[in-house]
Amino acid sequence: MPMRLSDFWERLEMVVGPAYMRSWGSDIVLPELNLTVNQAIEAGVETSVIWRAVCDFVEVPSNLR
Repeated sequence: MPMRLSDFWERLEMVVGPAYMRSWGSDIVLPELNLTVNQAIEAGVETSVIWRAVCDFVEVPSNLR
């Protein structure tokens, strides 16, 4: 199911915090994609696919999965 980009960023902020959200998106390579969040977005990867990769990489509360 498609996820709006704004929803993606809101969820990432809830998981890593507002102070780290943007730097986390540009610095952390998601092993499943072999890309950072920002690179994956720029490459046109669906945000729901990126989100699943984030969930596989870090502990995400079940209500945000």
